[in-house]
Amino acid sequence: MQAILVTRFDALQTIAAELYQQPILGVDTESNSLHAYRERVCLIQFSTLDQDYLIDPLALQDLSPLAPVFSNPQSEKIFHAAEYDVLCMKRDFGFVFANLFDTMMAARILGIREVGLGSLLQNEFGITLDKRYQRANWGQRPLPEELLEYARQDTHHLIPLRDRLYEQLNSKDLLDLAAEDFERVGALDGRATFAEPESSIQFNGAHDLTPQQLAVLQELCGYRDRAAYDMDRPLFKVIGNDTLIAIAKSCPAKFEDLRHIPGMTNGQLHRHGRSLLSAVQRGLQAKPIQPLRPPRPDGHYLARLDALRQWRKSTAIQWQVESDVVLPREVMVAIAEQNPMTHEQLSGAMACTPWRFEHFGSQILAALKD
Repeated sequence: MQAILVTRFDALQTIAAELYQQPILGVDTESNSLHAYRERVCLIQFSTLDQDYLIDPLALQDLSPLAPVFSNPQSEKIFHAAEYDVLCMKRDFGFVFANLFDTMMAARILGIREVGLGSLLQNEFGITLDKRYQRANWGQRPLPEELLEYARQDTHHLIPLRDRLYEQLNSKDLLDLAAEDFERVGALDGRATFAEPESSIQFNGAHDLTPQQLAVLQELCGYRDRAAYDMDRPLFKVIGNDTLIAIAKSCPAKFEDLRHIPGMTNGQLHRHGRSLLSAVQRGLQAKPIQPLRPPRPDGHYLARLDALRQWRKSTAIQWQVESDVVLPREVMVAIAEQNPMTHEQLSGAMACTPWRFEHFGSQILAALKD
């Protein structure tokens, strides 16, 4: 079966109307995060029981006909690892999502250890996926036939995989838990994926720098961001974070000094050397940056958090799942912060996880009181 590639708006309108009528759809996206300064969704794949479709957002100025498809509560949209796809499509197109099924989440809830799509298809159906093009540049046009086939395969098997995992969830009475997590991923805030220019104090290793070195690092970050924008490349493909940290620590004054910086390549020296030296000088003349010291967490809060971690870990061992399947980290932190004393108070802290409140609420309160 060959996928239908959609590059015209009239064709998109027709196919979107057909997709809206489907009770179940496999969905995936491909983005160019490894190849561009500002990533964007470059392909949206759909599979029905009968046909595969590849929607080209780079060829289409308007994807609004797809909005009703994603928001239709009567149609189940199957993703594998939905979080990234949902966030990117909310960011780029403003889509709203309803009635999702995430095959990776379902596998994790079932305690399956190898939850990659390739592993699941191999173990469930004996199907082998070709993952050679996982890091391909999806922003190139035209897309080679081998990339189009790769993209088609990512959704072609999602419906039968969903059916297999659904049966297992149902047999273990875990459908409501899975539905809880599917709803949470559909409600994620897409605005969180709009990256702001990185602050020097956010770098791993920045805490080892002096306030003046932090000011140098901030100037280096600013230069790299501008260079990456001009080159339309990801930040890490311009100069790595560790290299910027090393420059900020040594504050080289001469071109030759840059040659001894760990991670600095000849190409980077040729392309960025003079500008990096200028950034170092600006940083040395700038006002030192005093790192913000986060307030020391309250001891009682830390004790509650540790108690919840211990309960979550032991429960996960009993269930033979990862700890965050038992209780997502953000919910655990919210409970520790709010310190609920009653079921009513705990219900508020666990409003987005009602299944877990019903099944674990009493155990959580007991753990907090120990």
